[in-house]
Amino acid sequence: MKKLYPLLFLLVAVYSESQAQFTRYVVKLKNKGGTPFTFSAPLAYLSQRAVDRRTRYNIPIDSTDLPVTPTYITQIRNVPNVTVLNISKWINAVSIQTSDPAAITAINGFPFVQSITGVAARPTDPGRNKLPPEEVGIVSSDRTDLTTADFYNYGTTAFTEINLHNGQFLHNIGLRGQGMQIAMLDGGFLNYNTYRAFDSANLNGQILSTWDFVAREQSVSEDNYHGMSCLSTIVANIPGQFVGKAPKASFHLYRTEDVSSEHRIEEFNWACGAERADSSGADVISTSLGYYIQFTPPSLDHPNSDMDGNTTIPAIAGDLAAKKGLLVFASIGNDGSNSTPTHFLSTPSDGDSVLAIGAVTNAGAVGNFSSYGPSADGQIKPDLASVGVSAVVQTQAGTVGSMNGTSFACPNMAGLGTILWQGFPEFNNMKIRNALWQSG
Repeated sequence: MKKLYPLLFLLVAVYSESQAQFTRYVVKLKNKGGTPFTFSAPLAYLSQRAVDRRTRYNIPIDSTDLPVTPTYITQIRNVPNVTVLNISKWINAVSIQTSDPAAITAINGFPFVQSITGVAARPTDPGRNKLPPEEVGIVSSDRTDLTTADFYNYGTTAFTEINLHNGQFLHNIGLRGQGMQIAMLDGGFLNYNTYRAFDSANLNGQILSTWDFVAREQSVSEDNYHGMSCLSTIVANIPGQFVGKAPKASFHLYRTEDVSSEHRIEEFNWACGAERADSSGADVISTSLGYYIQFTPPSLDHPNSDMDGNTTIPAIAGDLAAKKGLLVFASIGNDGSNSTPTHFLSTPSDGDSVLAIGAVTNAGAVGNFSSYGPSADGQIKPDLASVGVSAVVQTQAGTVGSMNGTSFACPNMAGLGTILWQGFPEFNNMKIRNALWQSG
């Protein structure tokens, strides 16, 4: 559970204990008092596309859209030995790094600070790796001379995959992702700018923006492969071998996850990524990340009761993204073969407006590793399933291969949901969500 340190309880002994475990914190703020931003001038903090989405679907601009009060950030940043990491206007909070107990005391003394929560351990404690190897083979037998009446020559295996959902029908009538924007939140997009599967996307300028919330830099191509493989299921275009589900869509690539460890700060990063997706004008979020257990320290593991769609930061942010008009897809997790209760779904897939995606084979059989609900508040989860057993992907080795995981089922379904929505722009995100849910 979160460790909150109200002013009355910030004793030296508490600082000593906190310092022994944490060097990164989330500072929750009480309000947005004194903000220079207004509802009447949204282009100061939202892109034109984000404003247009709100106008099109009658979504009001509210206080969660307003940036965190700049003077609050400045005061926190000016505290000695403090580095401001990321800022969330939706949560109205700032993540910081410091090893100085006096800095925490000083920040807690500000009248606008509500609480300070430790979210990441000492740098010398690497935590636990959350992404196990998922590669199971190389697709080397696809016929590159496949004769097809479809618009795309998918290759044998990739065709079997999209045919499970009859997605080629949408491609054939011209719905291939044109004009749609997808934000992907993941652990890295290794070599997305050089691998063959992304040649068309890179040549056509379909990667619109990138940001690394872990390293706080623009580049995301030198980190983990996981997000790159997920991206390939949507945008790959290797005729006769591998074509993705929305190969003409455009993308925002956000690294929110440090795959070498599992710390609560990554949940905060995820919220920052989701709100950036909204502000940038994305239509869809696809995230192959989930949080439940295996945190460092283990005392921060979520109890099952937290998976109720309303408690964790990612669930709150995922539902808020949907409230802002985005269609949100999240992998449900790969713990389905575990004993009760650790087969449970992960967050943000527990969000009531988030589509939790499970994994099946290309014949529709459920993958034994695919997590399942219900959520703690009784929601039936997953909402949908797509191919995540031997899913065709671009691998980190630079080849087209197959991998297991709800990580790949999620973008497969997100790509299909994107091109479906492309065909019905008059429908808002929740109508598309409900249509997908009912079809499942």
